Amino acid sequence: MNKIKGIYAASMSVFNSDLSLNTEKTLSHSEKIIDQGCHGVAIFGSTGQAQLISISEKIGLLNQLSKSKYKDKYLVGTGLNSLNETINLMNVASSLNFNDFLIMPPAYYKYGDKEVIDFYSRVIKAIPDSRIILYNFEKLCGYKFSIECVKELVKKFPKQIVGVKDSSYNLYEHLNIDNFSILPGSESKLLKGLELGCAGIITATCNVTAALSRRVYDDFIEKKEQKINDKLCNVRGIFEKFNLISGLHSFMSDEDEIYKNVLPPVSLLSQKEKNQLKEELNKLDFTLGSLKGA
Repeated sequence: MNKIKGIYAASMSVFNSDLSLNTEKTLSHSEKIIDQGCHGVAIFGSTGQAQLISISEKIGLLNQLSKSKYKDKYLVGTGLNSLNETINLMNVASSLNFNDFLIMPPAYYKYGDKEVIDFYSRVIKAIPDSRIILYNFEKLCGYKFSIECVKELVKKFPKQIVGVKDSSYNLYEHLNIDNFSILPGSESKLLKGLELGCAGIITATCNVTAALSRRVYDDFIEKKEQKINDKLCNVRGIFEKFNLISGLHSFMSDEDEIYKNVLPPVSLLSQKEKNQLKEELNKLDFTLGSLKGA
């Protein structure tokens, strides 16, 4: 069984002016960032505004993705709080031969490790052929995975619990499990993570840093001198001064105005903020025109 590793973008979703999901352009966007350097993309993550997209639109996109030339490079995020809806969406994905999933525990309610283990146990019982990347992001769901919880899940389900996206950053420096993918949620953690044995990253800003991130990854694998890691980290740092989703859509809207469409309560940056973002990126010689190569 192939280990999930490399540079993954938490892919953006693209919306029409009536705020319906544009499946063709969302697919095209994901394929483009794979062409620019990503080993794969996570669809329906937080960057893709998954919690705000209807189930029917998600199913429509999954059908489109099943025809993609990069079909084997997708992680499917459930983006759902309901256990039954999570299982139902996974069933649809599985019927289209998608078996790799990125799953965050439900938001809103307070719970601990015991309840998290029960949640994933029920998912796996329903979809035993799934491969699951745990999504560790306390800021969004209110729960932060403990090392003990992850180890227990892997012990119980070694074939199904295959990795973790660590956006709370309490795991990647301390967790070490054989044949288990640890993927921090920021480019600034890429090189350090690789040095510690991590498998790569899954991040929002790889929608625009795919080429730079891939260069840092490849140089590490090939034991070459790191020449652009500082630039990669600085680009990430600039985007982190703003809401990442707002910043990405505002930045990409200069290439295609359709990126201006976001789902409420998400919004674009103000013109002042956008100007500040672009000005700081320009100082690093990082522009839309520079995205194709590193």
